[in-house]
Amino acid sequence: MRFSLRCLKLFRALPRVDEARVYGRQLLRSSSSVGANHREACRSRSKVEFRAKLGDSLKEMDETCYWLELIRKAELMDPDKMADLEKEADQLTGILVTILKNSKL
Repeated sequence: MRFSLRCLKLFRALPRVDEARVYGRQLLRSSSSVGANHREACRSRSKVEFRAKLGDSLKEMDETCYWLELIRKAELMDPDKMADLEKEADQLTGILVTILKNSKL
């Protein structure tokens, strides 16, 4: 949830131009889905359901990383202001991958 809120702050800091708003909205959707799918995984009724929901969370995290990278490469935000958020996204990706690997059926 904290990560998604940090993405919201980044969105609010984007310039008010169409391309920034389009990329920013996509970032908001994917980053908020990471936490929502993780929460569903934690409340799953089976290992299969857990892995499916956590897999969805990982896919949304990967998409979030894409939008962050696109915002940076499009020069819509100072890269120094995004560095910590991008680092956190990479770390969360690694955590999700590790959990999925360790929860094999």
